[in-house]
Amino acid sequence: MAKKNNSPKIQFVCSECGWTSSKWNGCCQNCGEWNTLQEIAPILHNSINSESLTDFSGRICAISQIDTQSEIRYSTGSGELDRVLGGGLVKGSIVLLGGEPGIGKSTLLLQICQFLGENHRILYISGEESGRQIRLRAERLHVMSENLLILIENNAQIVCDAIHAEKPDVVIIDSIQTMQITDISSTPGSLTQVRECTNLFMHTAKFLEIPMFIVGHVNKDGAIAGPKVMEHIVDTVLFFEGERHMSYRILRAVKNRFGSTNEIGVFDMQENGLQEVENPSQMLLSGRPVGVSGTCIACVMEGSRPILAEVQTLVSKSSYASAKRTATGFDYNRMSLLLAVLEKRFGLNYATLDVYLNIVGGFKLDEPAGDLPVALALYSSITDKIIPDSLIAIGEVGLAGEVRSVSHILQRVEEASRMGFAICIIPKQSLSAIPKIPGIRIFGVDSLRQAFTVLARLESEQQNPPK
Repeated sequence: MAKKNNSPKIQFVCSECGWTSSKWNGCCQNCGEWNTLQEIAPILHNSINSESLTDFSGRICAISQIDTQSEIRYSTGSGELDRVLGGGLVKGSIVLLGGEPGIGKSTLLLQICQFLGENHRILYISGEESGRQIRLRAERLHVMSENLLILIENNAQIVCDAIHAEKPDVVIIDSIQTMQITDISSTPGSLTQVRECTNLFMHTAKFLEIPMFIVGHVNKDGAIAGPKVMEHIVDTVLFFEGERHMSYRILRAVKNRFGSTNEIGVFDMQENGLQEVENPSQMLLSGRPVGVSGTCIACVMEGSRPILAEVQTLVSKSSYASAKRTATGFDYNRMSLLLAVLEKRFGLNYATLDVYLNIVGGFKLDEPAGDLPVALALYSSITDKIIPDSLIAIGEVGLAGEVRSVSHILQRVEEASRMGFAICIIPKQSLSAIPKIPGIRIFGVDSLRQAFTVLARLESEQQNPPK
């Protein structure tokens, strides 16, 4: 009988989606990408030796004996970043900050060093820039804290030795793709190096209870390189979103062991760095056209924060055999569904018309509460009837044309009132949850037909104002 081979098996992992295989393939069978399977070092399993067992008598304790009274969070000085983190930076946590090159990852981390440096020692490790480059960028951002220490190094083992020696309060590593362990033959940025370096930093952070920021680059699909490998190791994953040619940036949590993943932070990229946008609704509504058909205001909940966004639609005669449909910032299939409802239930003919839908400011309207404002904007565009500038619509639309209730309706209406809107159309089922709010008229509707009736009533009032 052949002798059983107990040696560990070699595995190959896709750098795009994290799929594993026991043999190399030119094409990943999960995501379909070519030449993305990389060999990873096998894990060695040693046999148990009773003489070398570790003594855990001083390390194992009851959960009731663990101290939670001491301060476990640091404020970063950035209210938007603290919001996304769940209230601040947790001791011993690892935060992975990802985004496209030049979007502002290093800028944000260097900016918070000024506030953190007032009471804490920060070790900033860079594998991409020289000390002189960091100093020039720090001067531009007005960051000159004496507690900010700089280390230029890309050897992960040396970095961990420096952390043990200095014992700083906060560590920033920029970036993980430049770090390497010399005992591993693969190049920096490879799947094996990223995995092992992140593991090494994780053990160091947990052992010393030092919070750590790690900057991660993204691949061509917009995901952090080695996504499955890193996301399972770190405690929090943050993504910077936004267009390179636009000044606004959105920081979103993808994973957070110490807070919600629904919160977002909004920043404005200026010459002197990233500035917090405390009122995103005002930012998204700036420059809004007045007296134009095809526009309506929506309200979307991002965690506990209601944000107003402008929906713009344009319906025009098509010059093609098949009409064109384009949706930016809104789900294309959802737009097609709303168009079908408007055609079937109300006889509006979009079949020979091009339809363009855009959410202004690069914002994404990805919850059901955006159905009603999109439907009203599409109706306004095809009929060329202007929706009042002071009107906001909130509600989900069903296939029968009915308007359904949505969550957090009171917070949405209060935000609309605070932003100066005087008219609000909401689902009729939600009227009982809203007290009387001065300065705003609230209309409850059961269907799109009733919503169109409200628009006709408002138009009549505008043309024939009461004496």
